[in-house]
Amino acid sequence: MRCVRCLTRRRPGIMKRRANTEDPKRKPRGRISGVPRAGRRIKERGIRHIMKTRKEIIREYKERKISAGIFQIRNTLKNKVLLGSSKNLEGIWNSNRFQLSAGAHRNKKLQEDWNECGAECFIFEILEVIEEKDGPCFNMEDELTLLEQIWVEKIKPFDSNGYNDNSNIRVA
Repeated sequence: MRCVRCLTRRRPGIMKRRANTEDPKRKPRGRISGVPRAGRRIKERGIRHIMKTRKEIIREYKERKISAGIFQIRNTLKNKVLLGSSKNLEGIWNSNRFQLSAGAHRNKKLQEDWNECGAECFIFEILEVIEEKDGPCFNMEDELTLLEQIWVEKIKPFDSNGYNDNSNIRVA
């Protein structure tokens, strides 16, 4: 007996029967018409302008504006704050939230209160955003340092008022 697919010799017990092509219960083999195989591009007219390519998405991500500024993580139950500053406010919020959820935040007092009170008792607030200017004398570091000093004096997030240990609040 010969195999119906590759025409090689097979033992009688292993040979597959040829399916009836008119049988409606028969499962279709190979490619179903109209559905592309995995790994092949869809080349339909009109789809290209709707869907963005990977290169376009990466380019847009690299060109997006990153906001720098001052933020606070406030415990609404105990009225305590962690004051911080960062060159990337969106990224620092994701970082802090992940560290607190994983139980690995560098500020132990904040981590203890997060574990005790839960995530719903904490609010992340952006206090001030630095407007980036295109002048030769503009320095983001100096601007951020100045804002840090202003907000530390205003809020005083030390001891019973907050979670900060010292006046150095720069994160990243």
